[in-house]
Amino acid sequence: MARPSSLFLVFFLHVVLVSNCTPSTEIRSEHSRNHVALFIFGDSFFDAGNNNYINTTTLDQANFWPYGETYFKFPTGRFSDGRLISDFIAEYAKLPLITPFLQPGFNQYYYGVNFASAGAGALVETFQGADIYKRGGRKFGFINLPPLGCAPGIRIIKAENNGSCLEEASSLVKLHNKALSKLLRKLEKQLKGFKYSLYNFNTNLRKRMSHPSKYGFEEGKGACCGSGQFRGVFSCGGKRLGKEFQLCKNPNEYVFWDSYHLTQRVYKQLADQMWNGARKPNSVWPYNLRDLFQAF
Repeated sequence: MARPSSLFLVFFLHVVLVSNCTPSTEIRSEHSRNHVALFIFGDSFFDAGNNNYINTTTLDQANFWPYGETYFKFPTGRFSDGRLISDFIAEYAKLPLITPFLQPGFNQYYYGVNFASAGAGALVETFQGADIYKRGGRKFGFINLPPLGCAPGIRIIKAENNGSCLEEASSLVKLHNKALSKLLRKLEKQLKGFKYSLYNFNTNLRKRMSHPSKYGFEEGKGACCGSGQFRGVFSCGGKRLGKEFQLCKNPNEYVFWDSYHLTQRVYKQLADQMWNGARKPNSVWPYNLRDLFQAF
């Protein structure tokens, strides 16, 4: 009999992992033997509400209106108007929404768990990848860094740039993404059974920012929610910086929801590519996530 499999998805400062694990005895059944669980690591791009339960600043929280207005109709702690990439991946894998690890009363990992926390870093002490492999993790999904220098909140840092992307940040992103690709190829050769999916988040988000109409959007540079030029001042919701904010009428027309994060519609498009995209370096490589979920 095949053992259950879990997916560890690793997204940018984020990880989604699918690895071998066994459900607890009280829920083990014939059905569960082919069960796949989803474990998510990351920062605000994947935080489904963990930061609601820790003592942090409003810069690292999204538990107030208008966050969540499009889908949930109330703020869940997600930095978007609705669902995130990981929410759509769970849906495609026929799983429920993956519960935040810090949600009170939560102690069941049958479907997986979301460890992502807004403001989290990608340090050795915060993500023990080698330890996860030793514990049975074999299938990992990654995304590379997006074009951070072109986010609305970064465009406004240097007034003399007149709204151009911040090249210093873009250069660092390029170096990181090149190193990530090289490292994953190395690990594939070194670690027995290691399988991964690397989504080119950078290229595919940049396309939508540069040519929004091609993907059904009207605005690719400015945010739906915020203030100032490009609505790049991180004031969405009015809880941060003590400033008022502006809110667009239709988030579906925008690539960016707030100064740094994306709208639900963009997240869905990217999740679709991650799940079912053509297997090539400028899309998703060497496997898409559907491949990993189906590979027992």
